[in-house]
Amino acid sequence: MVDVEHGGRPADALAASGPGARLRAARLALWALAATLAARQVAVVLGSPSGRRLTDLETWVGPQGVLHVRGSLYDSTRFTGTPFAGLVLKPLTRAAEQALGWGWTFGTLLLVAALGLVAARALPRPVGRRTALLAAPVAVSLLMVSLPVRTTLWLGQTSVVPVLLVLLGCLTVRGERAGGALVGLAAALQPTVLLFVPLLWCTGRRRAARAAAAGFAGGTLLAWAAMPGDSATYWVHHMAGAGLGGSADALANQSLHGALLRSGLSGPPEIALFLLLGSAVAVLALRRAVRYARDGQPLLAVAVTGCAAVAVSPTTWQHQALWVLLAVAGRVGERAADRTVWPVAVVLVTTLPATMMLPNTPVMYPLRDNLVLLAALAAATAVPFLSRTSPSYAAPVPTEYARQVPARTAHVPLLPFLRRPLTRPNLLMELLLIRVTYAAYQQVRLAASGGDDEAARATAEHHGRMVLAAERFLRVDIEHAVNHAVVQAGWLRGLLDFYYESFHFVVPLAVLAVLYRRRPVDYRWARASLGFTTLLALTGFWLFPLAPPRLMPGLGFVDTVHGAQDLANPDYGAMTAITNQYAAMPSLHFGWSLWCGVVVAVLAPRWWMKALGLLHPLFTVTAIVATANHWVLDAAGGALVVGGGFALGYVLIGPRGVVPERGTGRPPAQRAPLPEERRVGSR
Repeated sequence: MVDVEHGGRPADALAASGPGARLRAARLALWALAATLAARQVAVVLGSPSGRRLTDLETWVGPQGVLHVRGSLYDSTRFTGTPFAGLVLKPLTRAAEQALGWGWTFGTLLLVAALGLVAARALPRPVGRRTALLAAPVAVSLLMVSLPVRTTLWLGQTSVVPVLLVLLGCLTVRGERAGGALVGLAAALQPTVLLFVPLLWCTGRRRAARAAAAGFAGGTLLAWAAMPGDSATYWVHHMAGAGLGGSADALANQSLHGALLRSGLSGPPEIALFLLLGSAVAVLALRRAVRYARDGQPLLAVAVTGCAAVAVSPTTWQHQALWVLLAVAGRVGERAADRTVWPVAVVLVTTLPATMMLPNTPVMYPLRDNLVLLAALAAATAVPFLSRTSPSYAAPVPTEYARQVPARTAHVPLLPFLRRPLTRPNLLMELLLIRVTYAAYQQVRLAASGGDDEAARATAEHHGRMVLAAERFLRVDIEHAVNHAVVQAGWLRGLLDFYYESFHFVVPLAVLAVLYRRRPVDYRWARASLGFTTLLALTGFWLFPLAPPRLMPGLGFVDTVHGAQDLANPDYGAMTAITNQYAAMPSLHFGWSLWCGVVVAVLAPRWWMKALGLLHPLFTVTAIVATANHWVLDAAGGALVVGGGFALGYVLIGPRGVVPERGTGRPPAQRAPLPEERRVGSR
């Protein structure tokens, strides 16, 4: 039958194309993504040569099979598990060694998938249909890309097992004794899991708490009876594993103990302070976890307790920090615009290296070196997770969106869901995205060097000769004359060197900061165009590596910024890991300055402000040519990518303007500030 009310389309066709069908398609796509990530992990691990993969697992293999070694398990300090873990692994025989790598890797992947499924099912009720369908594949995908899981797969570790056992014991298994036994088994494998015993006790599951304590004691005593020497080494000599697997002050140890050692403390004062801080963290975390468990958020309670275990353990290596990722279950923020800040921050911390999260400056070293620990401490003791009784838990303050100006064509914008909120975005989220995006830009820029050193240099110099020939044909080859004229004027050389080095980042950040504070709608428009501009520039770096004038041998250019260079054997350039000096076409020095000039010229309220903004790209192009850091055509390329960035923003997101409000004659972006904006402005 035909549904006349819907224009003659069959009713089953309408149902097939409705929201339910789109959700099912999204779920299928996410599961495909999770499977792809898992396959990639298998390929990376098992595709690596023997000796460089499953390194911890291979150290456990002795002459007579897995863990059938002469002497103590801890003689090499490479085995970091408890004696009970060694006892569990001993039944593996030499016959299984050939298939152990494959079996171990696939078994770990199955455990990770089970962990994601258990975590997705433990989300607080009620759960929306979209969350119910998409939570499991999203959780598995996040686990697959996280550093703890990747490190576990690479080393051949067992750190996924205790986390899964705790989740099963606290969230899935119905019988208290059975659930407690699983937690006790996990504690026998990882002693800091004992923090879950008081959590079970304080939430009324006392049988489970007693069963967990008994399970831990039974496993530990069994291992002590079977391996008394190894047990004494682990529990007495190494104080529950402290010092195993590497130096406790190594950056990989993300515990309070490791942070205190890295700060310069040692000996009895450090131990006393560690015990004091660890006790405070454990008490605060358990109080919060009990509150969240009683509030109907058991997964968050488990995550908070696990983050406390990360902090108070004598050693917490990267593969043992999986608890931090589970903290994404908590909701933070009363506004809808703030809800994504905490989960994004946690995912970035557990997925990216710390060097991508924070700048490589000495003042940031204490934060960068302890980033995972700080995230664990924040989740355990400080982050104000919302209670389910809070009015904002299920109904956050909605975001007010501006109505878009109609575009010249009906097909613009291509991404209509990218609407422009009237209020400014969350500052922490913006800082996170700017930092991570710039770190990714640096990595891609470095990777665009073009192959091995000699081949990359030859290609870049060949492209340089091509650009110079094109400039001579166009009669714009002014670089040599301008460079040598500036060298003769010392004051001008110093001024242009300073301008080249200082204003490249300061001015764009200042423009973004002013727009963020004063014109949030225009901030999003400007930020998007800058992002598209940078993306197009990276494509140019990759496709056309180019030697700047200062790195072209035989042409007589003077590098006024970096000093004289030995071009026969340069100390930097595409041959170093600092940066790719052959990423010259297009010039982002000029491109970003032109972006600043355009934005200021469009948005500034005074003519002199517009003129001042347009002077910045003029000074920048003078500086990049005079200092021999770019060709004139590099600036032309920078102008092209800036135009492309604004054009992509128009096509994908739509025009910059917003529809004026009725009766006011002014756009909503310039209305009286909202209460939250007045509060921000008053601080």
